[in-house]
Amino acid sequence: MLRESTDITYIKLEKGFVYLAAIIDWHSKKIPSWKLSNTMDITLVTDVLKEALVSYPRPEIFNTDQGSQYTAKEHDIQISMDGKGRATDNICIERFWRTIKYEEIYLNEYARPQGQVPLGCKNVKVLS
Repeated sequence: MLRESTDITYIKLEKGFVYLAAIIDWHSKKIPSWKLSNTMDITLVTDVLKEALVSYPRPEIFNTDQGSQYTAKEHDIQISMDGKGRATDNICIERFWRTIKYEEIYLNEYARPQGQVPLGCKNVKVLS
């Protein structure tokens, strides 16, 4: 049974922020799809989901938080949502955010997002 989670986090830049959306496989902890954007909207999460579905099977469980980007009807997938105020329901992706921030993002100061891949830390498995 394929189970995945998705979420959005922000990355502080020299001037402003960018948003990082990613999908994580619960079993392998691999990231089948991710994207950086200067806006946190439905296009960001839809693009990440579409990219993942091109190469990987549709998950039986696809967990998100209750953000408006995920509650929109544009997604053609059954979504399992966290309980209100329960970040532990989405623990796989929340743990990934902690790892990537402490092992890569907080150690580097990014001036701009172009050409910078924040998924470069050694313990992160990224599917190609």
